[in-house]
Amino acid sequence: MSYEDITYETEGRLAFVTLNRPEKLNALSNNLRGEVMHAMKEAEADPEIGVIILKAAGRAFSAGYDLTPSRAAGDDSPYVHPRSKLPDTGSTHPGPQEWSRHVVATNWTIWELSKPVIAQVHGYCLAGGTELASICDFRIVAEDAQIGYPPVRAMTSMDMMWAPWHLPMSKAREFAYVGDSHSGEDMERLGWANYAVPGDQLDAFVQKFATRMAHIDNDQLMYSKRSVNRQYEVMGIRTGLWSGTEIQALSAYRPAAGEWGKRVREGGLKAALEWRDGPFRDFRGRYETAPQERELARGDGQQDARSGYGN
Repeated sequence: MSYEDITYETEGRLAFVTLNRPEKLNALSNNLRGEVMHAMKEAEADPEIGVIILKAAGRAFSAGYDLTPSRAAGDDSPYVHPRSKLPDTGSTHPGPQEWSRHVVATNWTIWELSKPVIAQVHGYCLAGGTELASICDFRIVAEDAQIGYPPVRAMTSMDMMWAPWHLPMSKAREFAYVGDSHSGEDMERLGWANYAVPGDQLDAFVQKFATRMAHIDNDQLMYSKRSVNRQYEVMGIRTGLWSGTEIQALSAYRPAAGEWGKRVREGGLKAALEWRDGPFRDFRGRYETAPQERELARGDGQQDARSGYGN
């Protein structure tokens, strides 16, 4: 199969799935996500492959879900469901506020793969990018990577509430409430990342780590992964992540939710992002045109947090 938004390569016992929309900071369009899951299954089915590495081209792992109308795949994409235009998860997820439920359903694909997946993270890893990386078995990051979830500042709660499963309680709250940027070094110290290394050493380090693991036979890796997964499932990770999608949907109906969509309609996406991040002085808030102060969003009670697209 040929891919448009990713590349797929193998080398010995390793498979490399590379997000390949560098001009968009690897924003996660529906087609890109569908291609990622297809490539993951290709690697899973290949008996010569032992370990999968998920990485990205360009200067960022992923800036999050594609916020533009272009995130919807064309009718001819073989990697999305013909009705929903979303990666096929067994349901078309009809009705309003199903986005986060679909995100979690899609990400379970990586959780259930028989082979371990390593997320190789550099540059920005934001919002949906953190969700994609968090569902992987391992995260190895560049020390200067920037990991955060800025949509919680103005849009909705996290689509996939992974923070309490990967971070200490106080930091999980900070991440989920404020969405601030944390460096790769910080995320290693907090336990989200297995290792943080200098950016120019990231490729070599990840391949060495993956190659060591790939000396273990596929069946043993499968049973080890399944055993660890089932422990977290007994502790409630599936219920927790699913329940987080219900809260996310509710957060989109709060009175102030419409402010985000209003900003997008009136000033465009970039202006809305600057409004969202301006007081925090990070991400799009670093721009001179971003407001350093803004009135608290109150809204008129009209739901419009998503305007039909994800974080």
